[in-house]
Amino acid sequence: MNSQQRFYHWIANTEPLFEITPPFESLQHLNTLLPQDLSYDGNPRLGFLYQHLCTQLLTSSNQYTLELEEIQINRDNGQTLGAIDLILNNQFTGQNEHWEVAIKFYLLHQGIWYGPNAHDQLDKKLNRMLNHQLKMSTNPHFLSQYPQFDNLSEHLLIQGRLYINPFSPEPVPTDCLGFRINKQQISGFWCYQSQWEQVNTPLYELSKPLWATGLAKYSNPIGKPNGRFVHAQAEDGQFWFIVPDSWPNN
Repeated sequence: MNSQQRFYHWIANTEPLFEITPPFESLQHLNTLLPQDLSYDGNPRLGFLYQHLCTQLLTSSNQYTLELEEIQINRDNGQTLGAIDLILNNQFTGQNEHWEVAIKFYLLHQGIWYGPNAHDQLDKKLNRMLNHQLKMSTNPHFLSQYPQFDNLSEHLLIQGRLYINPFSPEPVPTDCLGFRINKQQISGFWCYQSQWEQVNTPLYELSKPLWATGLAKYSNPIGKPNGRFVHAQAEDGQFWFIVPDSWPNN
């Protein structure tokens, strides 16, 4: 099984970051087959590959057909307002649905879930997805161009992993913006570079496409990182972020 097939199976079988209450979604209930061709030659960034595989997974089920994908919403003067990831037709209900999908990794520090580069935060990302991205399908500029897609239901899929520092323990939030965090996805560890010796097991660096699935085999353990964040995995499967001592203020 190649890395994209492994990623596809990970998306199909991994619980989301939030418990399932509207508009949050999981794909675990879908009855899908592995498409014969998962090839992808688009933007190589992880989020784009993730959206591509989500689309493949949804449309390879017997429940969804793809109506529109990656629609840019612009003002009359050409200014970009936002984009819609997916519009799907639910074959079971006959309803057209607006879906936004994202894969994210966050580290808990002083009550805030930060992205590894510290520019991103879970609460800010969630607020934007709920109150900006999912609302694009009710925007007049979208509806004037696609009047057949009025009254879309809203669906949000956020997968990834949440990380805590076992050497600097703190209370772990149970919710974000009032939505319950899925405790099963608080499954990664992180630590500062100065805490490296406490990890006490070899770590193997992950390239960005493998952040979700992890490694299929282990070779060439890394040495102590110096001044950059590193995402790695131990041979027992445990995921680790090692960040500079100045994080998240770097």
